[in-house]
Amino acid sequence: MAHELSPTARALLALEAIQNVPGITAARLGERLGVTERAARRYVAILREAELPIESVSGPYGGYKVGHGLRLPPLTFTAAEASGLVMAVLEGHKGAADPADLVGGALAKIVRVLPSRVAAQVGAIRDGASGGSGEGEDPSPAALVGLEVMTVLFDACAAGRRLRLTYRRGHWAGDSADRAMEVDPWAVVLRHSRWYLLCWSHGVDARRVLRIDRIVTASQALETFTPPAGLDALAVLEEHLSQGWTYQVDVLIDATVTEVARWLPRSLGTLSAAGDGRHARLRASTANPGWYVGRLAVLPYAFHVNGSAELQQAAADLGRRLIAAGSADSGHPQDPSR
Repeated sequence: MAHELSPTARALLALEAIQNVPGITAARLGERLGVTERAARRYVAILREAELPIESVSGPYGGYKVGHGLRLPPLTFTAAEASGLVMAVLEGHKGAADPADLVGGALAKIVRVLPSRVAAQVGAIRDGASGGSGEGEDPSPAALVGLEVMTVLFDACAAGRRLRLTYRRGHWAGDSADRAMEVDPWAVVLRHSRWYLLCWSHGVDARRVLRIDRIVTASQALETFTPPAGLDALAVLEEHLSQGWTYQVDVLIDATVTEVARWLPRSLGTLSAAGDGRHARLRASTANPGWYVGRLAVLPYAFHVNGSAELQQAAADLGRRLIAAGSADSGHPQDPSR
C-alpha cells in the first residue's frame, strides 16, 4: 500500500516534474503525481504561494515551466543523513564501493564534497562494505539498527562528543542485563552488512568494538575528545573480528606478506613476515575451522597449518574433497546435458 503524501510533499514532486519536463501540461502533471488535473493545478498554486517562479507556457495546453529566478539552496547533509544515504546505496548496489563503477563514482563525488569529519565517517562505511560474510556474524539488514540511535552516533563521531550508552550484551556473556557505558565514539563502520561502533570505553579504560544493533539508548554528553591520529577504523575492526574465537589459527604461507595480502581480507587475521621475509605468517582465531580453511583455499601458494588439530583436520578434509572432485572416478552423476 502506498504511503499517503502530504500536500507539501506532492507540491515538491510537482516542482521536480516541472523542472524535468518544461512545458508539462496540468493533465500530464496530474498523471505523474497520480492525482486529478485539478489537484495538479492546486499543487502548482502551493508552489507559487511559496514564491517559486512557476510560469505558464503559452499555448493551447497551458503548460508549466520553472522561471529563471529559481535558485535552490546548496545541498547539505548532516553526518547521519550522509551516512544513511551511503548505507542505502551500498545495500542496493553491489558496485557502489568501487569508484570505477557508475554508481560508485557518483558516491565518491558526494564523499569528496562533504565536510572532512563527516567524509571520514562516510568513507569508512563505504570502504568497509566490500567483501563476503564474516564468520560468526550472520548478515543482518541495516534496518535492524534504530534510526534514532544511528543519528546520535554519527553526530557524536562527527562532533567529537562523548556518549552515554545502554548496551545489551549477547547470550555468550552469561549476563543478559543491559549495561551502562560511557565511551568516546571514534568511528561507525559497516562490515558484512552489520554496523559497529569503534570507541574508547571509560569503564574499562580500553578500546572496544560494539555492535550497534545491541545499543539500546545513546545520548551525547558535554565532554569532548580527539580521536587517535591516523586511525584506520576498518583495519582495527577487521583485526577485532579475527580474534577471540574458539580455535587458534597459525598458518605459514609460502609467499611474502605483500603477495598474501592481495588474496586474503584483513578480517581473516594478522599477517607478519616469517623467517627470511619470503614467508608470511597468519595469526587469528576461528569458531569454524571448515569455513576458515575454505577461505585459505583461494591462495595460489602452498601453506602449512600449525598448532590447532581442528584446523589441521579441516584442511585435510578439504584436501580429500578437492582430490575426489578432480578424480575421473569420483562417482558424481554425469551431466545430463552432455
